[in-house]
Amino acid sequence: RFPNSRLREDVVEQPEALLLRALSAASEELAQGPAPRGMDSKEGRGDSVGLGFLPVGQRGLARLIGLVIEDVIDQLEADPSVAADRGEGLLAVARKVGVARLETLGPDGKGSITERAGEAHAEFTDRDRGADDLAALLYTSGTTGRSKGAMLTHRNLSSNAQVLAQYWRFESDDVLLHALPIFHTHGLFVATNVTLMAGAAMILLPRFDLDEIMRSLPLATAMMGVPTFYTRLLTRADLTRERVRHVRVFISGSAPLSAATHREFEARTGHAILERYGMTETSMNSSNPYDGARRAGTVGFALPGVEIRITDRDTGAVLEPGEVGMIEVRGPNVFKGYWRMPEKTAAELREDGFFITGDLGLIDQLGYLSIVGRDKDLIISGGYNVYPAEVEGAIDALEGVAESAVIGLNHPEFGEAVTAVVAAREGATLSEDEIRRDLSTRLARYKVPKRVVFVDHLPRNKMGKVEKKDLRERLRDTHDRE
Repeated sequence: RFPNSRLREDVVEQPEALLLRALSAASEELAQGPAPRGMDSKEGRGDSVGLGFLPVGQRGLARLIGLVIEDVIDQLEADPSVAADRGEGLLAVARKVGVARLETLGPDGKGSITERAGEAHAEFTDRDRGADDLAALLYTSGTTGRSKGAMLTHRNLSSNAQVLAQYWRFESDDVLLHALPIFHTHGLFVATNVTLMAGAAMILLPRFDLDEIMRSLPLATAMMGVPTFYTRLLTRADLTRERVRHVRVFISGSAPLSAATHREFEARTGHAILERYGMTETSMNSSNPYDGARRAGTVGFALPGVEIRITDRDTGAVLEPGEVGMIEVRGPNVFKGYWRMPEKTAAELREDGFFITGDLGLIDQLGYLSIVGRDKDLIISGGYNVYPAEVEGAIDALEGVAESAVIGLNHPEFGEAVTAVVAAREGATLSEDEIRRDLSTRLARYKVPKRVVFVDHLPRNKMGKVEKKDLRERLRDTHDRE
């Protein structure tokens, strides 16, 4: 329970926010009423019957929903527009795994689930739950493999919200500008739970719309976003210190924020973006300080109550400051494990409680944590380890570069070849030879990309993470003739 939560309609009253009332009523109806239509009453209700709301992007919709409901869900809620467009596909998936019903809920609040909510009980009866009981089953993004259901407890979510509300100085008079997707932990739990914990208000937008964001900024005191939000804001000439004079903090996460974007945003607005580090399995782990130096290219210090260590990828031995290794995390924020995947859980949760994140990083002499990339993205070229983040940082610093991604591709001589994918700023002209020549003065020879491929923009998921898996597949034959 959030001690300070309340409904704030004085700032903005939106259909998306008010749908929470309908969803609460619907979950009460499912919990107290008869067995759902289509489900034999003799199957019993038990603890597993309830309202399962899984908002997902439309790309690969049937595949992801099939994966999820094979794992856990006995009921499927879907946007009516999606159901209309792909209804047959969704119904086929549902029938294949024995789903009893297909309910609908649209962004306008209409659908069968809303109709059922209108028939529900007028009051909601709290259910007693323990701190270690399952609160949410949230699926990972799957950018490096199969999506996994992370089991998050009430303690996981509440402890993180309490710490973040204090660490980021959220108070009841704050107004958070929220345009993040709510199928991801950033928008679903971090932004929302911190606001509720502080008893603050929220401007909840259905999506990131640059014009709407610019209109809402003067009404907000805080904003959480992914790096793409901030790069798009910087394209606007009306992003000025005057427009953001009421905002006290801008927070970024879910993907790396380039040092160039960090510097440019501070120069334009007077605000140093506060970058933090988290993931589906742990919510937030570290943050740059609210008071103190917010260092570009780092994700700050371990949050209160959270422990972070860097270990050797192969032996698990704890490394010294400044050495690159596996980031491991322990604390009340760390999840229980992966749903119905005991082997995967055992492989990534150590007996001493530390979770092996799969991210590579280092802690410097001042205690700041820096992430150098995913373990699966590490490039081994001619026997040398190349960390993509270092090369990307060097490329992004070049004049005319908008963004870059560095990947390893099969190479007949080196095993893997460092390959850069670059998008130019509007109006800029770049060449492969020029970039490689400039990098040769900044990086060791084995880190300089063997090839530079130009694209209009990098493929990203809804949270702004570059889809390197897609790039590797698309460019896999690049070095075959070398």
